[in-house]
Amino acid sequence: MRLDYLDYDLPPHLIAQHPCAERDQSRLLVASRAEQSLNHYVFHELPELLDSGDLLVLNDTRVLPARLLGCRARTGGKWEGLFLSADAKGIWELLCQTRGKLTEGESIEIEPGPLTLELVGRREGHWLVRPSDSGSPIELLGRYGHVPLPPYIRKGRADATDRDRYQTVYARAAGSVAAPTAGLHFTPSLFERLEQRGIQRTAVTLHVGLGTFQPIHVDDLRQHCMHREWGELLPATAAAIVECKARGGRVVAVGTTCVRLLESACQEIEEASTTGLRAWSGETELFIYPPYAFRVVDALVTNFHLPRSTLLLLVAAFAGVDLARNAYKTAVGQEYRFFSYGDAMLIV
Repeated sequence: MRLDYLDYDLPPHLIAQHPCAERDQSRLLVASRAEQSLNHYVFHELPELLDSGDLLVLNDTRVLPARLLGCRARTGGKWEGLFLSADAKGIWELLCQTRGKLTEGESIEIEPGPLTLELVGRREGHWLVRPSDSGSPIELLGRYGHVPLPPYIRKGRADATDRDRYQTVYARAAGSVAAPTAGLHFTPSLFERLEQRGIQRTAVTLHVGLGTFQPIHVDDLRQHCMHREWGELLPATAAAIVECKARGGRVVAVGTTCVRLLESACQEIEEASTTGLRAWSGETELFIYPPYAFRVVDALVTNFHLPRSTLLLLVAAFAGVDLARNAYKTAVGQEYRFFSYGDAMLIV
């Protein structure tokens, strides 16, 4: 498949800079694969668009306040970093940005202090640093970090409201540097209405990494180096999915991250069904692009994604390339709001 077939022109004013005033008041474009049709709704109508017996699968990862601000101790120059991971010895891996060239042994003073980061080495273009405080990454980032908004939202500059709104209401397991954005539209009252309709829910965990924003630069998709993300599928969730399939319900993945986790969990299963689905955990580098035979997911709730992104390719693989192209063309024409804080699409 030619990658440019999925390119689209997006007027800058359609990139959502703030979330909708109420989470479940975002617009919802419903794409039917069977009918090759598109229809317009509001997200709070989701319970009426699903069937009793369906199962929502949510990604319960929690976004870390992974953005750090500070200055170089030696020069006083401004510095910005993004926490990526930490090892068992307490060494952090960061993406760093500053004017001039950083050198090993240099120290960064984090604002407002007194945390200091010592640069101790490099790995695959990222810096390895040793924090001056022995606290856990979750503790230290909670004290010193900022919401890691993607650069297309206010150039990554968060305000006080983002700490709540760039987080799902059901976030539990801290570990992501970006939000599973399809889940941002859900509210407690919406979950109540879904439950009243007989629509169940369960959760998986996939920690969203920096690679989710990396565009594809190769013409041959097979040559793209896919990023790794850690995930976990618990036994109770696997059982709930098997039960849903057995009763004829649909597994509705909330977000591309859920799709990636569920399909990764099936990679080692020989039979071409989910009857053998079982607990799974580990890193996945699964790259889903057309054509792809989905083994778990029957419907997908997703936001609108960047051109030439792996996320858009996953959506095209699930919806079908032509329907996906038509959906994005329609969304632009109807001035839907795009990307992390934007509107949503339900593919059935």
